Amino acid sequence: SGEAKKGSSEFKTTFQGNRYYFNSADNLALFEKNPAQYLPQYGGYCAYAIAIKGKKVKVNPETFEIRDGKLYVFYNAWGQNTLTKWNEENPEKLVKEADANWLQISKGQ
Repeated sequence: SGEAKKGSSEFKTTFQGNRYYFNSADNLALFEKNPAQYLPQYGGYCAYAIAIKGKKVKVNPETFEIRDGKLYVFYNAWGQNTLTKWNEENPEKLVKEADANWLQISKGQ
């Protein structure tokens, strides 16, 4: 829908050891058909921090972007919104940098 909505324990599922909550049975069904399509990039850590620093930073789940069918989430607290920085600093380039950094980070996990 393009907006973050809080899920309900009434509509929940587990995928790869993580629990996911949805706000409707329809959204739950969509997720269950193809969960990988809906997972955030970079393990759900801040895409900007992964790109710039190669570090895992927690996010505000309401600060996100869907780009080329992929979900990117961002840090947004204490007056710092990394989605704004992401959009100001060439997102296409940052995606490439984040992809490369995430490959290295995920090898070390």
